[in-house]
Amino acid sequence: MSLNSVNTNVGAMVALENLNTTQTQLQKAQNQINTGLKVASAKDDGSTWAIAQNQRAQVLSLDSVKNSLSRGQSALDVAISAGGSVSDLLSQMKALALSASDTGLTTTDRSAINDQFKSLRDQITTIVSNADFNGTNMIKASGNTITALANADGTSKITVAAEDLSLGGTALTTNVSSTSSVGTATAASSMVTNLQTALDNVSAALAKLGTGSNALNTHMTFVSSLQDSLNSGISNLVDADLAKESATLQALQTKQQLGVQALSIANSSTSILLSLFR
Repeated sequence: MSLNSVNTNVGAMVALENLNTTQTQLQKAQNQINTGLKVASAKDDGSTWAIAQNQRAQVLSLDSVKNSLSRGQSALDVAISAGGSVSDLLSQMKALALSASDTGLTTTDRSAINDQFKSLRDQITTIVSNADFNGTNMIKASGNTITALANADGTSKITVAAEDLSLGGTALTTNVSSTSSVGTATAASSMVTNLQTALDNVSAALAKLGTGSNALNTHMTFVSSLQDSLNSGISNLVDADLAKESATLQALQTKQQLGVQALSIANSSTSILLSLFR
């Protein structure tokens, strides 16, 4: 190839190729600075982008897990609070039953105590029937068992069984029912024992609900930590080092200016041939 040709300017071709390369690198650096990502789409790095997308999907799925755990915790909080109130009422009823077991009471006094006892008894039904969160009641007869999501695939769940705290139910037994009273000293004496059994059963039921609540809370903490780890991993895969890209951008801008000058010099070199024809 002739070095003195107006048809083919090798120097300009090389300068233009280098300038185009610099322009491409500059555009890439600018995109990374604008988005904060070194892998913003599949065309940047297909395999890395695919991995990041899968991890993002898992993070989003874990949000659903957290929502499920939160609903379970809320239902348990309501159940435990109501159960505590039931336990308090049973304690008051036991004290009244003990008072009513005194054979020296007058008929009027015993009747007053019995009325108060039945009022407390009926409050248990009111509390149990209203211990509801978003349609979930864990302490009524045939109450709702909590089944919360535990992983992003939905293949693992945390289950907390319902506890029947209704009158005549599993915990209170048939000896503390909707018809229980302390109208006589004998009935009151028997009721003291029955109420103590009911108190023990309610305490055991609340302990189980409390254990379930702790399990949900512990798993919620784990899921939040897992999300943080996944987000950190995604960041390591796709986030750009902006300090590095800033330095790269300045270097490429300088290289771009030099490339323009080099192309200009290469383009003007052919004009020297005109002097040969003067």
